[in-house]
Amino acid sequence: MHQPPHDRTGPPPATAPRVAAIQTVFPPHTYPQREILATLARTTALESEAGTLVLRKIANSSGIDSRSLALPLEKLIELARQDDFTEKNRIWLDVALDLGEQAITGALRAAGIHPQDVDAVISTTVTGLAVPSLEARLAHRVGLRPDIKRVPLFGSGCAGGAVGLARLHDYLLAHPDQVAVLLAVELSSLACQFKDPTVANIVAGSLFGDGAAAVVATGARRDPGPAGPALVDTYSLLLPDTEDVLGWDIGSHGLRVLLAPEIPALTGEHLPTAIHSLLERHALTPDQIVSWIIHGGGPKVFTAVEQALHLPPRALERTRRSVAEHGNLSSVSVLDILHAAMKTPPPPNAPGLVAAMGPGFAIELVLLSW
Repeated sequence: MHQPPHDRTGPPPATAPRVAAIQTVFPPHTYPQREILATLARTTALESEAGTLVLRKIANSSGIDSRSLALPLEKLIELARQDDFTEKNRIWLDVALDLGEQAITGALRAAGIHPQDVDAVISTTVTGLAVPSLEARLAHRVGLRPDIKRVPLFGSGCAGGAVGLARLHDYLLAHPDQVAVLLAVELSSLACQFKDPTVANIVAGSLFGDGAAAVVATGARRDPGPAGPALVDTYSLLLPDTEDVLGWDIGSHGLRVLLAPEIPALTGEHLPTAIHSLLERHALTPDQIVSWIIHGGGPKVFTAVEQALHLPPRALERTRRSVAEHGNLSSVSVLDILHAAMKTPPPPNAPGLVAAMGPGFAIELVLLSW
């Protein structure tokens, strides 16, 4: 659903839903990047001189200082040696539910909204499988109503946070008196193939971290509680013949990453087109965006975005800080970045943009108004 063009120097449209609160949570097992990379080198037989050089290059270019993991590092290695997807997925579900509960209850508390006042819940994940889905298992656990409307999402990967925000926008635009919650949980460390020496696996194991985030949003006719950004409009772009660029190879081995080297080039080529298409509806240009909430993977993609959009220095400072502190959190990343932006928001009515890229190859955008 799209809003008609309007003057972005004024307030957002009266029908726009608004974010009330975000809560991000992380597992307690946090390690310096150098320790994780040393372990990855040992378990993937890359302790040779050539292998050490590969990991040193990754360490110097990733921009990551530390990451939180679903399990203590040595337990992760032991789990990898068992090569048992059933056990990995069981642990994923246990940890995902614990983090999801913390995220939802924390976000509702911050928004001043009781769990029974929530009308719809959306969940997104790509690092484990659960039927019933995460939000169904958490509904009674966190006190949501039995008649809660549920929208479980799977397969959006790194774009999942932006996709979830877009679906919040759509739902609350149609139900302006209601409250909706988005939950994103990703435990990429449990999907990492620690014995796989391929470049894609080494890169993924060097970048991804674990965490969860929940967003509480309210319709335009609902008291928003704490004032966050309005969700003004959304845009999606799905590129043909790019299914193998990013995603999972799913089999008896579990979830094996697909991570093609052309991702930065695809981003640099197509992201500006998508952004201009969205902004033109609102008589906006990229130089008028005051807050960029972007997640695209790692430093090469960030550089491609900066160059393609001619962004000013420090435009992606929050993105780089999130990656430095937590690594690539997949769908959780844009929500972590948006959470940080809400702590020191720009002036009222200033336009912002959420952008994330994921499997498909897909670009997902959400226009904000602060």
